[in-house]
Parts: sequence; C-alpha cells; structure tokens
Amino acid sequence: MARNMQPIAKRCKALGIEPAVMGYSKSTKRNPKPARRKQSEYGIQLNEKQKVKFIYGVLEKQFRKYYELAEKQSGITGQNLLQILESRLDNVVFRSGLANTRKQARQIVTHGHILVNGKKVDIPSYLVKAGDVISVADKNRSTQLAKNMLEETAKIAAPKWLEVDRENAVAKVVTLASRDDIDYEVQETLIVELYSK
Repeated sequence: MARNMQPIAKRCKALGIEPAVMGYSKSTKRNPKPARRKQSEYGIQLNEKQKVKFIYGVLEKQFRKYYELAEKQSGITGQNLLQILESRLDNVVFRSGLANTRKQARQIVTHGHILVNGKKVDIPSYLVKAGDVISVADKNRSTQLAKNMLEETAKIAAPKWLEVDRENAVAKVVTLASRDDIDYEVQETLIVELYSK
C-alpha cells in the first residue's frame, strides 16, 4: 500500500495546517517562507483538497470514491464528504482517544486490536454507523495499552458525536459527525468546485 512518508511538520506548514490537528504537539522552528505569488483559483482548490487528503491519510483514488459517494447522498456534497471521512474507523479510533495520531490509529486497526460491535475489524477505511460500539480486542496487553493511551489523551475532549468510556476503553458512535464537529479549518465547497469541473 502506498504511504505518504513526508515529514509531518514540513507538510503541515506547506498546507497551512496546525500540527495539533494531526495529533502532534511539535511545531516547526523554521522561518516562514517568503510570500508566494498569488495562487490561481485552481491552486487554491487543489490545496484545500490536498489538505483534507493529508489529514485523513487518504490517497487520490479512495478520496475520489468518497466524493462520488457523498455526491449520491442527499444533502450538501461537501458536508457529506467530511462526514464520510470522519466515519472512517481509523479516524474514530483517533478521535475517541485510543491513539495519539491517525497513523497510529490505522496501525492499531490493521493489527486487529479493534472490535466493532464485538467483531474484529482490521480495515482502517471501514465506515462506522450511528449506534456502532468500538472497543479493544479482549487481550490483556491491548486492553492495557488502550487504557494507557486514554490516560495520555485524557486532556483532549472527545467530540460530541462519540461517547467514550475511558475505564473500559470503549467508544460508542452516538450519531454521525456534523459539519460543526470538524476540528480544523476547511472550505469543503472548494473541493466540490474542483471535482465539478
């Protein structure tokens, strides 16, 4: 599987993202780049798409598939797209505090440590639904690891669409994420305009 191996801080700076969105506390100490020439409309739209792809760790083919799925759903396409991305299992594991970063969450899921409604799911792109219960596989080591992780991330509040039981390392999807639950600056309409051309 293809992976993005670029340094996180460098990529965040290029895309205008705070490293905290990615789960990293570090920030770059480099001087800001000199002002570039004015970006074209296409450049601004592309940058917005690249930013969202980078945050969720999704490659172009899969991102396009999510966009087509969002387009078929009723409602606003851009908001549907963000809801789909937030519904990815690796993102839910990250947002519930079972992992420090989405990359770490993806690894936890891939290694089979996560259960959805009591069944092992090792596909990071699995889309959760309202009512789903995400828990850690019943192995002493992975349960202890999850509890340690929840202690580390205790200061980070879980989004209101997730109900997290820190004691038992369990998260319940109360409802699907809404536009207000997105924790970073994004103009999803630019992505829709880019794909609509």
